[in-house]
Amino acid sequence: MSCTVDARKSVRRVADALRACDSVAAVDVLPPTKSQFDDWTIDAVVRGDGVPPEILRELALEGLTLRPMPQRAEFSSVVATK
Repeated sequence: MSCTVDARKSVRRVADALRACDSVAAVDVLPPTKSQFDDWTIDAVVRGDGVPPEILRELALEGLTLRPMPQRAEFSSVVATK
């Protein structure tokens, strides 16, 4: 389990950027102690089918790993870790 300051800051920067995207309905940041992945984790709910490129771009810029998650009705779930 890695709980570094840099990882926390990185995940929070991405979460703030995702909140500014029109397609994002909600964003949560989970510390390693609360995440099923034992890493700093972003859990975002995105309107529509699939993950828009602007969201993938933000994740890639900070080096986050996208975790596959099932779709929820008319929303997609985006989970990424650092």
